[in-house]
Amino acid sequence: MKGTLIFFYIFVMWLLIIAGGALIVPIIAHISIHGFGNLDSMIDSIVKASIAIMLVVLWILIMSKIKNWIFHQQMHH
Repeated sequence: MKGTLIFFYIFVMWLLIIAGGALIVPIIAHISIHGFGNLDSMIDSIVKASIAIMLVVLWILIMSKIKNWIFHQQMHH
């Protein structure tokens, strides 16, 4: 049981890495904001950076919850 939970944790970690690198990055790269004149590129970068930071925080929270669940499962056995 212990080994299975660790492999589950590693599997979810790799899924998040692949989702971020292979799927989310190309989607975020195509975001383009117009209508602010000279500030277009700055606002565009701010929006992209904000999305990336929110995704990293979300992934860290997900991995933390899974880690805590695994440790609680191991403590009960």
